[in-house]
Amino acid sequence: MNLTRDDLIQSDATMNQMRNMVYHLQRFMKINDVSETRENLRRMGRNIARTYVKYWKPIDHVNKANLNDVITTIYKKILNSSVSVELDEVNNIVLVKDNDCSLCKYHFSDIDVAGCEIIAAMISEIVSCINEETSPIILEPLDILESRTFGHKSCIQSFKYKEGGV
Repeated sequence: MNLTRDDLIQSDATMNQMRNMVYHLQRFMKINDVSETRENLRRMGRNIARTYVKYWKPIDHVNKANLNDVITTIYKKILNSSVSVELDEVNNIVLVKDNDCSLCKYHFSDIDVAGCEIIAAMISEIVSCINEETSPIILEPLDILESRTFGHKSCIQSFKYKEGGV
């Protein structure tokens, strides 16, 4: 079977293998004293995003007015997940709550970094790639506030946003 990346984007393939790989990779890194696990997972997410936007973008420009809809659409289309998005306009923070995170299905007591670090970095990089030339808004992942990997009921990812570009 010869599938292109475009074919894979159109498929409804499950995330099981990706999810399993993330935690096996973290265990491998821990055994081999590889540091900066969080940064490595975020780099993976950014790389996935840069490839993904070559085949699909939810919109041509992202700004504060459509940020909520863009984030919701990305989660739905790529991760098959329905999320709630809160915009804190005072602190320029975005909170995304995912009750069915594709990468954090199970609680793992031996894991220190949530798999959804990949997702948070992917989301922010997709926004950056869409706004590559206009930069009306920049989105940076801050932290994973809750994760099903750590035994919480949902995953909550936080982002900082900045309007007007760099």
